[in-house]
Amino acid sequence: MKALPFNIPKPKNESLVFQIDREHIFYEQFHQHEEIQISYIVRGTGTLIVGDSINEFNSGDILIIGGLIPHVFKSEPINDDDSEMFTLFFAKNSFGNEFFNLPDLVATKSFFEKAEMGAKVISHKSEIIEWFQKLPNSDKIEQLGILLKILDTISKARTSRLSNFIYKKSYTDIEGKRMGDVLKFVMDHYSEQITLEQISDEAHLSKNAFCRYFKKRTNKTFFQFLIEIRIENACKLLVNEPERAITSICEQCGFNNMANFNRKFKALKGCTPSNYRHKFTN
Repeated sequence: MKALPFNIPKPKNESLVFQIDREHIFYEQFHQHEEIQISYIVRGTGTLIVGDSINEFNSGDILIIGGLIPHVFKSEPINDDDSEMFTLFFAKNSFGNEFFNLPDLVATKSFFEKAEMGAKVISHKSEIIEWFQKLPNSDKIEQLGILLKILDTISKARTSRLSNFIYKKSYTDIEGKRMGDVLKFVMDHYSEQITLEQISDEAHLSKNAFCRYFKKRTNKTFFQFLIEIRIENACKLLVNEPERAITSICEQCGFNNMANFNRKFKALKGCTPSNYRHKFTN
């Protein structure tokens, strides 16, 4: 693979790529590619950043990431199990500029609209998973047929957005590496107190230049983004460790005191941490 952001390594003359990823940790590298990505998480859990938003992924999830949407997966391995993901990559013009404009394929318009901001499939998942499970033993023509079945099913399914804002310009390799370094630093150190000096040094920019750079590409300030990372990780701990004291989770996620943690949590999730835990553990 070339330096990030990268185009997926695609054999010549292949319009559709089916890829199986089996890794202890998915990616951890910020990247973008021209191809639309439809992924089925066979095994694994972790954080997915898409555009301006922080999301959680789990086994059984079906995720759509549109072309040139910057994103990064960060797996959180449980025990020694590998994460596994089945993915289809293709572009809207992979099969000709007018292919998806054919009358028989007009229903797929809804899919491409959903892909623009990224999406997580909510309904019809079992049907889509069945199609994905056929892909490893299918030839190229059969895979194309399965892709059309998946697109048709997703077009009818309920989905939720993965992002609210997408930086429309393609990242240069230098920009991609810079933003990738920033995101990796935050995901690795969110539990610590991160200063503007630290993070601007990580980006090799002055503090003012970094603030402008980050806001332009994410539509939010760095510290807004940092709080969201902390809250998303707190949500996982609240659900996955139901016996653990909330004060302990507050401290692990980088908050100085419970009052601030409760205030920020409620602003983002609409409820207190204790109510969130009660809702998801019952």
